[in-house]
Amino acid sequence: MAWVYLLVAGGFEIVWATGLKYTDGLTRLWPSVGTVAAMGVSMVCLALAVRAIPIGTAYAIWTGIGAVGMALVGMALFNEPRDAARLCFILLIVAGIVGLKLSSPG
Repeated sequence: MAWVYLLVAGGFEIVWATGLKYTDGLTRLWPSVGTVAAMGVSMVCLALAVRAIPIGTAYAIWTGIGAVGMALVGMALFNEPRDAARLCFILLIVAGIVGLKLSSPG
């Protein structure tokens, strides 16, 4: 179950990071409320995950999910570059996440 919590935490990290783009510096009420709520869900799920997953592993995977997710969201929603080098480095992050999962207990 800890790995499910960690995946949910990473998903909500992507949600809140995306939400930041829409808050206009936290000056727009509803996007800001949604962003802060997503931050809370992400943190609670991360806290639940680290009960069984080493904190270093969980944090690295959580931030990796967020980094990869936001890079992909940036490409899809915000017209960020899609060049081959960028995609290769995203794949390296994914490889690191998978490697940490495979080498971790639980």
